[in-house]
Amino acid sequence: MKQPVFTGSCTALITPFAADHAVDYPALAGLLDFQLENGTDALVVCGTTGEAAAMSYEERLRTIEAVVRHVDGRIPVIAGSGSNNTESAIALSRDAVLAGADALLVVTPFYNKATPKGLVRHYTAIADAAEKPVILYNVPSRTGVKCTAEVYAALAEHPNIVGVKEAGGDLALVQKTRELCPEDFSIWSGNDDETAPMMLFGGKGVISVAANVMPREMHELASACLSGDFVNAGKMQLSLRKLCEALFWEVNPIPVKTALTMMGRCQEVFRSPMCEMEPENREKLEGVLREYGLLPRN
Repeated sequence: MKQPVFTGSCTALITPFAADHAVDYPALAGLLDFQLENGTDALVVCGTTGEAAAMSYEERLRTIEAVVRHVDGRIPVIAGSGSNNTESAIALSRDAVLAGADALLVVTPFYNKATPKGLVRHYTAIADAAEKPVILYNVPSRTGVKCTAEVYAALAEHPNIVGVKEAGGDLALVQKTRELCPEDFSIWSGNDDETAPMMLFGGKGVISVAANVMPREMHELASACLSGDFVNAGKMQLSLRKLCEALFWEVNPIPVKTALTMMGRCQEVFRSPMCEMEPENREKLEGVLREYGLLPRN
């Protein structure tokens, strides 16, 4: 019986950069403390929100090592190790394990647009090489590829493939996946605004962008769902709607890193092609953050 890597709320952590565009390790340590102090159940490092696509191979590994060292086993650390090149994904997955990651998050191969047979072969090769649990990551809005429940069912047979971060925005797919896959194939929401609905269908939690700025609230939302209190979970989900929406007014992670900058937790430095938020959206975002009490009062 496979065990879920985590249950609850996992923060898809940003990567803070300094003025010289190097990884800002002191700021990273502060972000990790903020997460740990507020009940986050797990962390994803060097994923989409962490701007990993714009980081060098060595930077990614050093950042994974730094997070693992700071967290020191208190919660699981999941490393983003996907690529559209199967051999590259295998190499990064192996090195992420050596860097201390507890599990791997592997996005569908972007741009190549693999067939279902190709997806199964890609993930099987990575899982064969990995010594840690592998979480699939379905995000067709970014990759141009959409996994099916049948693909999940085939991959669920692999002992190292433990579940999926489902960010396709398709609750029918979630239901069919739950029907076709064994109970020990975990599903995690990849969209903050679908946390409660997806957990109602048996999801184990959420891999969250919003948890960067409101880790306690996302943890409590997931905890309510896990305890079966969907009445209160629904209320919590609705209470977070404006924030979840605001964090996607522009391409992730632009809004969430801007928000953390406003909160004084990192510098507003992006790796190209990411760039600063448009002034009108930035002003609106500031208003939302003030509404949630996340900024100092004037």
